[in-house]
Amino acid sequence: MTRRLLVLGGTEFVGRGVVEAALGRGWEVTVFHRGRHEPPSGVRSLLGDRTAPDGLAALAGTSEAWDLVVDTWSGAPRVVRDSARLLAGRVSRYVYVSSCSVYAWAPKAGYGEDAPVVDGASPYAEATDYARDKRGGELAALDAFGADGSLLVRCGLILGPYENIGRLPWWLNRIAAGGPVLAPGPRELPLQYVDVRDLAQWTLTAAESGLGGAYNLVSPQGHSTMGALLDACAEVTGGHAELRWTDPETVLAAGIEPWTQLPVWVPPASELHGALHSADVSRAVAAGLRCRPVRETVADTWEWLRSRGGTAPLRPDRPPVGLDPAVEAKVLGV
Repeated sequence: MTRRLLVLGGTEFVGRGVVEAALGRGWEVTVFHRGRHEPPSGVRSLLGDRTAPDGLAALAGTSEAWDLVVDTWSGAPRVVRDSARLLAGRVSRYVYVSSCSVYAWAPKAGYGEDAPVVDGASPYAEATDYARDKRGGELAALDAFGADGSLLVRCGLILGPYENIGRLPWWLNRIAAGGPVLAPGPRELPLQYVDVRDLAQWTLTAAESGLGGAYNLVSPQGHSTMGALLDACAEVTGGHAELRWTDPETVLAAGIEPWTQLPVWVPPASELHGALHSADVSRAVAAGLRCRPVRETVADTWEWLRSRGGTAPLRPDRPPVGLDPAVEAKVLGV
């Protein structure tokens, strides 16, 4: 049976990944977006700005129904509230792509879906901070569709083609440039991330199967390591870089910020590592989560990045990532 999917967004990173996965299944796909980016071919396009007065007019003006809706919104929760209320009764299941950031800081290593969440979130709120906005979006979906009709996909680090944050693209471009590269250690540091395509496939299958509730969605702990990630970057970009593995103490003593200045990396045995790379994903794995090898994610991202001339389409509402070459050179003594 052909499924009918509505994606709120659908032209960038996660939304686009969901759209392409659905089209690959032969589903009928409608995307509701602001028109800032060209949607994938093969979809029906509806235009509107969810933040504007009457911004949902294109959805309100049709009696069309869908099997499920996927919403990736990360701003003011009231935007999710308005969309969910409008679609209640016309959509069987509301999928909200949330974040592991909804857990109260700092979650203990190995945290599951029952870990405490942030205080102060509301489905009626304007934008506050990322964690409360995402939790407010969850509450908005729950308010309109209930626990059984809402699927809350709490993602961790997301990598892969179409990435608009710039983490993996920065590493690829830096390593492609060659020369000595500051590689933050240890090499065996375990990482958790999810390829956007694996996220999309799991989400569609889970929603189609009628799953509800919250799921941490990221690879199992140690699916890859910092060494495997950077080795793959060096391999796919031509192998002209010299990875100089540097101990965490030296990196931190230089005033380098984990996660932002050295994307993906956070020091071991820190609350950052526990929060970002040690979620319990056994629930999602039991529900069918499968994660492709790190080399495939890296190689496909590099191919996509080269097709764009090496420049990723960065979101204007997120801070830039990456390390100043002068700082890198000073730490490496070159």
